[in-house]
Amino acid sequence: MTLRFPVLILVALFAAPAVALAQQGPQDWLSPPSDLPGGEHGEPTYNLDTLFGALKIAPDQASAKAIEDRIWSAWVASDSDTCTLLMSRVRAASDDKDYDLAIKLLDAVIALKPDYVEAWNRRATVYYLKQDYAHSIADIGEVLAREPRHFGALSGLGMMLQELGDDKDALDAYRKALAIDPRLEGVPDTVKTLREKVEGRDI
Repeated sequence: MTLRFPVLILVALFAAPAVALAQQGPQDWLSPPSDLPGGEHGEPTYNLDTLFGALKIAPDQASAKAIEDRIWSAWVASDSDTCTLLMSRVRAASDDKDYDLAIKLLDAVIALKPDYVEAWNRRATVYYLKQDYAHSIADIGEVLAREPRHFGALSGLGMMLQELGDDKDALDAYRKALAIDPRLEGVPDTVKTLREKVEGRDI
């Protein structure tokens, strides 16, 4: 009985237009896809608990990706016209590689709406692109304090820890991400490789 709503949402998501699977690189794990589904008229909405329940039982990669995108859509929504405008300018600045401007804009968003998870996550992404891992990891901590199920932040944390040579803690972060989203693209293979490196091969 506990699976009823997640199963129903899987059926609904399959009926919706599919979002093409994109080949993701490591830095994409920190950010939402650029082609998130919009809330069209008459389209059902689901709360995050229901979406995360569905994510754990997603039968294949395509259905998991569709649910991930719905979760990202919920995280990205700011419910503030000012924040939405500023976030669009953040994207433009990031696309232009003007990372200092992007950070200043994100500072303003966070000052306006400190509980807006995506502002912290986007700033973590920009700091990562500047190779400022200390600030990026600090912002990921802010993301996870507000949304512990943030698989993007967890996989991004794992990526940075791995680049810093901390394979043990990177493996832990990746495993936490997979506990939330078992089909997170690219992460199962990374976990397998790191597990063999950190814990050795199974006998």
